[in-house]
Amino acid sequence: MFIYDSTLRDGAQAEGISFTVGDKLKIVKKLDEFGVDYIEAGNPGSNPKDVEFFEKVKELKLSNAKLVAFGSTRRAGIKPEEDANLAALLRSGTSVVAIFGKSWDFHVTDVIRTTLDENLNMIYDSIAYMKQNGKEVVFDAEHFFDGYKANPEYALKTLEVAAQAGADWLVLCDTNGGSFPSEIADITKTVIERFSSVPIGIHCHNDGGMAVANSIMAVEQGVVQVQGTFNGYGERCGNANLCTIIPNLQLKRNFYCVPPHSIAQLTSVSRYISELANMAPNERDPYVGNCAFAHKGGMHVDAILKNPASFEHVPPESVGNERRILMSEVAGRSTILGKIQKVAPWVTKTSPEVQQIIDELKRLEHEGYQFEGAESSFELLVRRALGKDHKFFEVKDFRVLCEEPWQGDYSASAIIKVKVDGVEEVTAAEGDGPVNALDKALRKALEVFYPQLKKMRLTDYKVRVLDTSKATAAKVRVHIESTDGERVWGTVGVSTNIIEASWNALVDSIEYFLYNEMGM
Repeated sequence: MFIYDSTLRDGAQAEGISFTVGDKLKIVKKLDEFGVDYIEAGNPGSNPKDVEFFEKVKELKLSNAKLVAFGSTRRAGIKPEEDANLAALLRSGTSVVAIFGKSWDFHVTDVIRTTLDENLNMIYDSIAYMKQNGKEVVFDAEHFFDGYKANPEYALKTLEVAAQAGADWLVLCDTNGGSFPSEIADITKTVIERFSSVPIGIHCHNDGGMAVANSIMAVEQGVVQVQGTFNGYGERCGNANLCTIIPNLQLKRNFYCVPPHSIAQLTSVSRYISELANMAPNERDPYVGNCAFAHKGGMHVDAILKNPASFEHVPPESVGNERRILMSEVAGRSTILGKIQKVAPWVTKTSPEVQQIIDELKRLEHEGYQFEGAESSFELLVRRALGKDHKFFEVKDFRVLCEEPWQGDYSASAIIKVKVDGVEEVTAAEGDGPVNALDKALRKALEVFYPQLKKMRLTDYKVRVLDTSKATAAKVRVHIESTDGERVWGTVGVSTNIIEASWNALVDSIEYFLYNEMGM
């Protein structure tokens, strides 16, 4: 199965994503290392950023992937050698170009406003011109499935013309993302039977929530190239998620999608790209999400500990993820023991430390703590209870000042003094609110001693009021989620003082990161 990644083109069209040229170069290297076959990197005729990217990417030596420049057919009424977009594709220097053309008669007549015959000529001329210039050509039949449903004869004719012009790939696009798996299967089967001499690909959008299912249905009919994006990024509701498609095909259908050693890097690659996209990872994504192998119910946990296959469809490590046993009021003693044994393997069910920790857990839960999703705080609790904690830093003093923001300036400032191995550091920072100011000041001080903290950042911050009857004097629970670009972890703090609750969760988050960085 040929994997065709469009994260840098389709994915960059997602709301909230804007890759820099540097970001794109890093992602190209990461995808090449991971083992995808094609990387569609942008449209060199669309904007200066992509022009710069295609110049700089020439300096990279790729081991596995072919770089693809993307663009449309020639404009109506001109020769291909006169078309600026086609000229930009050639200047990009890639060995592969993707040409998209209209396969839906409605789009031909009402969107680009030309004749059906001229659209066929545009497809033929553009592909033939690229072949004359020595390019491997991927023809994306845009809106193919909608076009087939409206006018099957014309939709198939666009593929026929592309094949006659020498296209190396015919890719069927569900551009509106509204087709059903049964429709994809039936139409794809018809196409494959008719075009047996040209390999077929599939390109699905997720507007109906079925992009992955539609892609796999097409594979089952015989397509040999799957297009998609990492984390499903893309315009509107996104594109088919390669993080789901690749393990489904490779682990469950025995297709060779990426090298066997690479698939165990899937989760880290997913999180690496989400970091560069500045998008929080989707916790509930299959395979790579933080919740993908998270277990909460006592009976489920008991079964998992006896045999993971009881509630896990694949081993989490097969995709580079990990099993998480959630701490909650429904967790059993064996769950708590498992968490303790991560820190102290010598502890058994009968060890007095287990009951001591269970009692402390119950006390904290009674106070309002909730360790579900904040297992890192629970691990630190275990370390402290067993005397296996390490004093990475000591906070000697901090002060937070808040004021009404004027002219858009920061609304809070924090001054903090920390001590590490006998050395004190005093620093200050401004922020959007007291918690943000404290976060910045603490990191600024600690980065003097632990520069690796630059890798860590907060991705989520939640506040829950626990006893609303006490109004502004109510106790609050603060949950913080953090990441270093590969791992994601949660910590918790509880207090009637929202700053104290936030501070406790923040300190736990940093301590947990340092334990992992130091291999302790």
